[in-house]
Amino acid sequence: MSTNEQLFARAQRVIPGGVNSPVRAFRAVGGTPRFVQRAQGAYFWDAEGRRYIDYIGSWGPMILGHGHPAVVEAVQQAVGQGFSFGAPTEREVELAEAILAHLPSMDMVRLVSSGTEAAMSAIRLARGATGRRKIIKFEGCYHGHADALLVKAGSGLATFGNPTSAGVPPEVVQHTLVLEYNDLAGLEQAFAEHGGDLACLMIEPIAGNMNFVRASVPFIRRCRELCTQHGALLVFDEVMTGFRVALGGAQSVYAAAIAGFAPDLTVLGKVIGGGMPLAAFGGRRAVMEQLAPLGPVYQAGTLSGNPVATACGLATLREVARPGFYEGLAQRTAELVQGLREAAAAEGVPFSGDSEGGMFGFFLLDALPQNYRAVMATDGARFNRLFHGLLERGVYIAPALYEAGFVSAAHGAGDIAETVAAARAVFASF
Repeated sequence: MSTNEQLFARAQRVIPGGVNSPVRAFRAVGGTPRFVQRAQGAYFWDAEGRRYIDYIGSWGPMILGHGHPAVVEAVQQAVGQGFSFGAPTEREVELAEAILAHLPSMDMVRLVSSGTEAAMSAIRLARGATGRRKIIKFEGCYHGHADALLVKAGSGLATFGNPTSAGVPPEVVQHTLVLEYNDLAGLEQAFAEHGGDLACLMIEPIAGNMNFVRASVPFIRRCRELCTQHGALLVFDEVMTGFRVALGGAQSVYAAAIAGFAPDLTVLGKVIGGGMPLAAFGGRRAVMEQLAPLGPVYQAGTLSGNPVATACGLATLREVARPGFYEGLAQRTAELVQGLREAAAAEGVPFSGDSEGGMFGFFLLDALPQNYRAVMATDGARFNRLFHGLLERGVYIAPALYEAGFVSAAHGAGDIAETVAAARAVFASF
């Protein structure tokens, strides 16, 4: 047995499925997970000492690459001052100020420890601020594993969802409506039938859990208009896209296309923690002041605003705010997608891809899908062959068809060229 296989066997005896987050188990693609020993820049090395070009980057946070010197130094200094205090620190305030400086839709922000916690808290806040119970989410968008959000679509338009996990009683999700992404007719119908009861609409503006699918500008515009018209809050889940697709997040991309656009609440994670467990939610002052200790909506966390995590996040945000950072990142990411597109075309393989900033996705389809149902038409068997073919050639992409990919500032032209060459070799075997 290889070292990876030995470690996986050990892990399965003491950890359910051998992993602490399901997608890591390689169940979707088959084979043995790679156990990471260390990482640096655009690479990580597994238990066998083999190097891989890393396109998951801890599922998004490592926008600077692994082990960036400024971030490492900030974390080392913070560790020397203490791991956790359970009391306020100046660095919490600095990180909050840094976040707000780049997201004008937010007047106030609260730090938490995970994207799930942030999304769950944002939903509670929306319900508390509006006095309403119903919420809208979209099939294919993932907002963490809180009970009310683990829902799949029911039959027909604007129907209430059904639990997608054991342990979630149907009555817990009875107030969650699940709509089709980018479907204007379904959106209109949902608000026509339930507008007066809706607390919020939560959406990933660029969905990263059905690979990479962006909401159309007309769809986002109508989401904003209907929420305003009916008194519901528009919640942008930017756990993945925040500070990843642009300095101002995905909302800045839509604001450039929609005059005066802004969400009411924003959920953040990943990049703002720089790889540490840190997330946040924020929005307009009048809504955020509904939170305890100022208001009646309770939320708390022992490790919220952890001093080591905030040091990591603050150092990361300082680096990405440097002039030209996102232009360079977006160019490298676009070059990767274009290279993959050309490699597939050269071998006659159906392929479509898209990117924004340092986030990308691709499908073994002739055209980009616009919703989860279309994503499901992708050739899963071919994707699995592509995944393992790239893995054998030292390129690590997400071990699942339905996950976006991430490029870091540490990825260079040589990494892109090596990846494209590996992909073409795999495409040639199809």
